[in-house]
Amino acid sequence: MTTSSSEQGVSLGMPELPAPGYPDDIRARLDADAREIIARYPDSRSALLPLLHLVQAEEGHVTRTGMRFCADVLDLTTAEVTAVATFYTMYRRRPGGDYQVGVCTNTLCAVMGGDAIFEELQKYLGVGNGGTTDDGKITLEHIECNAACDFAPVVMVNWEFFDNQTVQSAKRMVDDLRIGRTVSPTRGAPLCTFKETARILAGFPDERDGAVEASGSAGPASLAGLRLARGETAPARVVHPRDGGPHDEPQDRAVHEPSPTEHLSSHDAPQDTSASDPAHPAGPTAEEGE
Repeated sequence: MTTSSSEQGVSLGMPELPAPGYPDDIRARLDADAREIIARYPDSRSALLPLLHLVQAEEGHVTRTGMRFCADVLDLTTAEVTAVATFYTMYRRRPGGDYQVGVCTNTLCAVMGGDAIFEELQKYLGVGNGGTTDDGKITLEHIECNAACDFAPVVMVNWEFFDNQTVQSAKRMVDDLRIGRTVSPTRGAPLCTFKETARILAGFPDERDGAVEASGSAGPASLAGLRLARGETAPARVVHPRDGGPHDEPQDRAVHEPSPTEHLSSHDAPQDTSASDPAHPAGPTAEEGE
């Protein structure tokens, strides 16, 4: 019995034919880029990861043709290349949208609203996890961790950070992306398409005006521990419970007022955050030991 490839993604019938090569003009251009990438490494095999980003930048996902190209220039088998391309989630195996919207659904982001954001975006865009909108603009996926827990819930678009998101802000963001309106990350370089992002990840410079200078780093909340380790002192900040109550600080206690450029964490009340379970809101914050 032959299993249908449309049902299972594999076929137990006739073996798959070898992948076609790139057209001559594309192959010549990719060969030149590949030589530049391979020259960075003492062992050519180490260039496989950036080369996979390179072929992903060509077609928007890693195709069988792209894997054949990587195998040819690195003198590897296609099985060796496939093993790597299927291991790392940053490599797409099927066509996707211009903007990959990843919603963190790991523990902290989930309880701060990431689950609610992901569930609502699936309904709003009409796609499931890994699905792409009909206009080819948005591919939606859940991500296990964006390594930005201080700013939960976090959404990434083509690997750029959008911190402290809510259901409403995430919906506005995807609307803007679909109509071509400029969308700016909370920190980091201006957005570019998924293909352009893949080429940058392959190790080629971002040649857009001001893009390199705009590349940010971790926000102040993430760097607080580093400042303390260096012996630096930060202004005292009083964090009130979100709904006020008996734990309010005395009026004569100085309260740190952040500057307009200071990026707060979602844990610095009283900022609004997306409720993961609106039917069961969190109560007042209790002091340790109570």
